[in-house]
Amino acid sequence: MSRGESDEEIRRVPELGSELAGPSSSGAEVGSGGRLVRNQSSTPASQRRRGRSPADKEHKRLKRLLRNRVSAQQARERKKAYLNDLEATAKDLEKSNAELEQRVSTLQNENNMLRQILKNTTVGRKGSSASSTSKAEGN
Repeated sequence: MSRGESDEEIRRVPELGSELAGPSSSGAEVGSGGRLVRNQSSTPASQRRRGRSPADKEHKRLKRLLRNRVSAQQARERKKAYLNDLEATAKDLEKSNAELEQRVSTLQNENNMLRQILKNTTVGRKGSSASSTSKAEGN
């Protein structure tokens, strides 16, 4: 593949000349009523053999190779797009995970602080209620 070829030129499959073209080359013509009529006299016996000619085989092989090359390139492009998408998703998830870890840490700190405040207020109440009861007993 030369560097100057475009994607269109790469995907285009060249056709062989008049060898594959018309129905007359196969020795068949359409008769009246739309029926296919074999014209035995216009084709020599050597061309009526069942196998393909070497040129036909080569053309078919080249078309298959070209289709395979295009298909492989498309698969590589799909894989690259998939990997780019996967990397972007992973980056987004890592960012989200870091934000959630930060939030968990903040909430844990807040929870510990509130527990400490609750502990201090209940200790203060127990102490004040105990002192008020002792004052009441002393009177």
